[in-house]
Amino acid sequence: MSPHDPVIGVLALQGDVREHLITLAGLGVTARPVRRPAELADIDGIVLPGGESTTMCRLLDVFELRAPLSARLGEGLPAFGSCAGMIVLATSILDGRPDQLPLAAIDIVVRRNAFGRQVDSFETDLTVDGIPGEPMRAVFIRAPWVERAGRDVQVLARVGDHPVAVRQRSVLATAFHPEVAGDDRLHRLFLDMVTGPAS
Repeated sequence: MSPHDPVIGVLALQGDVREHLITLAGLGVTARPVRRPAELADIDGIVLPGGESTTMCRLLDVFELRAPLSARLGEGLPAFGSCAGMIVLATSILDGRPDQLPLAAIDIVVRRNAFGRQVDSFETDLTVDGIPGEPMRAVFIRAPWVERAGRDVQVLARVGDHPVAVRQRSVLATAFHPEVAGDDRLHRLFLDMVTGPAS
């Protein structure tokens, strides 16, 4: 595949799959839902959407995606996780179910539902390092935050003292939902990570 024409998969087990597919299509990118191991073979990057992280982790096993996706991530497949996707990509989850196993693709410890329950969901304007222009409108829905970040993890944004957007090499993760806010700049950043050298 040409680096100028990447194919992006969106993990399509549960959550905001459609919203990410629409955002990527709006950027002129070929985007495909991923539900089966074979569909991992011909993608250049993958998005893990917002949704319900415990369900997503369980369905990775039901659909036999955990091992092949972990292998691709270990080989450097770029990944972008929003909200539940951040939790699934993390190394460790606080306040998760004992059987909820993340993919350990980025060196962070996340706290589930850190900002509270559904009724505590909120929106705020957020300045994100590496995103030019005005602050982003960030939508937090039963959102996590990063409790601890490894030494090689770059914190891109915070709410108070809590990291809510992070990057480590070719993995990007946000505690909020850029796919529902009508702002495609984080998706553009992710595409730059896919088509350019990882840093």
